[in-house]
Amino acid sequence: MKNMIMQGAEPFYFPGGSTGCLMIHGFTGTPREMLWMGEYLSKKGFTVLGIRLAGHATDPEDMRRSGWRDWIASVEDGITLLHGACSRVYSIGLSMGGALSLIAASRYPIDGAVAISTPYDMPRDWRLPFIKPLSVIIRNVGKGQPDWQNPDAAKDHAEYPYFPSASILQLRTLLAEMRAGLGSINIPVLLVHSKMDKSVALDNLVSIYRALGASDKTKLCVDHSGHVIVREPDREEVFRATVDFIQRVNKKK
Repeated sequence: MKNMIMQGAEPFYFPGGSTGCLMIHGFTGTPREMLWMGEYLSKKGFTVLGIRLAGHATDPEDMRRSGWRDWIASVEDGITLLHGACSRVYSIGLSMGGALSLIAASRYPIDGAVAISTPYDMPRDWRLPFIKPLSVIIRNVGKGQPDWQNPDAAKDHAEYPYFPSASILQLRTLLAEMRAGLGSINIPVLLVHSKMDKSVALDNLVSIYRALGASDKTKLCVDHSGHVIVREPDREEVFRATVDFIQRVNKKK
């Protein structure tokens, strides 16, 4: 029997105009992370699809059975669906979703990409070189102290309570895939990061920006948010910047 999707963490779709926005959540997260941003973009007239990455938003055991190729396939499926309704498509992702947004920019026919709170590489940890054998012994890794600046959003957040160890190995491979494709990206990219992010340090944005092949690349750094910026105090600034980015790119076509 398949596990049910967590309550309130379902994928979402808001039909709108000819420009489509693919919303991609983060590692162990759910579509709910991207819902507020999706609702905002919908009100601005865009068609919005919030996908659920394979193995997410059900049970951590499902995540153990999925891998980086499955997560990319989830994004590819979403892009294909949006192309059926829209003439232009943008990928918008948070954290690992941002990495997937950039992978999409290097591989698929989209018009622009937004990457929020995106890691360039895994943080330094002595366990990482041994994560494959360790994952057999230590099946789960606890999450560190959260850096939420919006307590109400923190209470309402839907995610797995820990990291499946085997999935950390998949994330490491996914980020290597992202880095390998950054130089080949030739569509506009908007990078967003918070100076207060304790999960993914700001220098990750700098590394991604330098590696991007795109001539049209923009950085936005905000001051008052934790890692999940799209549910934090600076979210409206990020939402507006995303709309401005999409409208500017559309005018150039």
